[in-house]
Amino acid sequence: QVQLVESGGGLVQAGGSLRLSCATSGRTFRTSIMGWFRQAPGKEREFVAGIRWSGGNTLYADSVKGRFTISRDNAKSTVYLQMNSLKPEDTAVYFCAADWGSALVSADQSYYDYWGQGTQVTVSS
Repeated sequence: QVQLVESGGGLVQAGGSLRLSCATSGRTFRTSIMGWFRQAPGKEREFVAGIRWSGGNTLYADSVKGRFTISRDNAKSTVYLQMNSLKPEDTAVYFCAADWGSALVSADQSYYDYWGQGTQVTVSS
């Protein structure tokens, strides 16, 4: 049974930083593409960042480029999202997701087979 468990969310002031973690189990992590998505109140879920199993292919939403960094530790079966210079508009529930069927990172959430339960990130102004 595949499980994805996010952690690291919380309340932070604008300009601050948070690091999210997503621990996976139940399937070979090192062959997966991992992604982070977020959903703000009243809005649809949107792509934030993704990383290929080798770490050599990453993709970011324009809204987070230069502020967020996705990384992975295959030995720990964990993917991270370092979020710096946070803004109130980054407030959302953040989800990690896994794709075992693609060769390259996609922002299309339909490619992702498994999802975590989400972690809340709140940025105060």
